[in-house]
Amino acid sequence: MIDYQPFWKTLKKSGESTYTLITRHRISSATVDRLRKNKPMNTTTLNDLCRVLECTLEDVARYVPDGREKEG
Repeated sequence: MIDYQPFWKTLKKSGESTYTLITRHRISSATVDRLRKNKPMNTTTLNDLCRVLECTLEDVARYVPDGREKEG
């Protein structure tokens, strides 16, 4: 599964917040909710997050084999 745990660490380091993503960068609140719930996301949205946070895809998402979601 794709896990968005790295996104939250990257967001914290960036000085941005979910509020600024929504209001300043026009990332939808539905997208933020999908990140919270590890729901599927399209590559255009992932690209937008990387652009806004000035990071790489690995700073936003990671692949976790089934059954290993709890590992760091």
